Amino acid sequence: MQKKLSLVVASVVLLGMSACSLLPEKVDETKNWSVTKLYSEAREEMAGQHYEAAIGLFQKLEANYPFGNYALQAQMEIAYAYYKSGDQAQALAAVERFIKLHPNHANVDYMYYLRGLISFNDQISFLNFLYEQDPTERDPKATREAFAAFKQLVDKFPNSKYTPDSLERMNYLIDAMAKYEVHVARYYYRRGAYLAAANRAQTTVGDFRASPAIEEALFIMYRSYDKLGLTDLRDDTLRVLTKNYPNTAFLSPEGVNKERRWWKFWQ
Repeated sequence: MQKKLSLVVASVVLLGMSACSLLPEKVDETKNWSVTKLYSEAREEMAGQHYEAAIGLFQKLEANYPFGNYALQAQMEIAYAYYKSGDQAQALAAVERFIKLHPNHANVDYMYYLRGLISFNDQISFLNFLYEQDPTERDPKATREAFAAFKQLVDKFPNSKYTPDSLERMNYLIDAMAKYEVHVARYYYRRGAYLAAANRAQTTVGDFRASPAIEEALFIMYRSYDKLGLTDLRDDTLRVLTKNYPNTAFLSPEGVNKERRWWKFWQ
């Protein structure tokens, strides 16, 4: 019985091997493609938003034709394709690789700009969902990283065609960081942590002087000092608030309870 079972098993194995040998081998149809063919096909995949397929073709181009302008362009296209597909980690890795390998490339400013866009989109996602989570549990790291990336572009390439847009985004990010600080200060105030609220608001006033968020920061400082019984600081803050914002709505009854939904103002 044991012998018959062994013969059956051996027969099944042999039949399986025979069947596998009959299956056609997977053919790489791109094997003999020219560099221009690979590039044009990859670009078509990009145009159709088939980013995974495009990345595969660009990677084959770089592997088969590692020298020349097509390979350099493929590296940049890979970074952009990862960015468009939402794979931020791979996109940043591709950007950093290109900058490291080709710091003097004629289009390296674009890679600095793309690095900013990758982090910028991440922080936009953070802002969109800020009110769905305790704000003190979130650190706007992506906001700061995006600002640093755009600032590096502006500092290194002041005449780049990407610099004007980078400056606009930097202004937005400054305001976003300021308003995040105000949001946290408001959070502390509502929980009775008046000293923490005043200190956080004061940091906003000191670090983000050009932001519209300063108005609410001063108002939080004023109310916090009042709760703490620090009348001199309260009165000084009130004078600064009314001098800089004579028509402020925060001192009205409606303003005290006003929720400011600020995270969607970037259009």
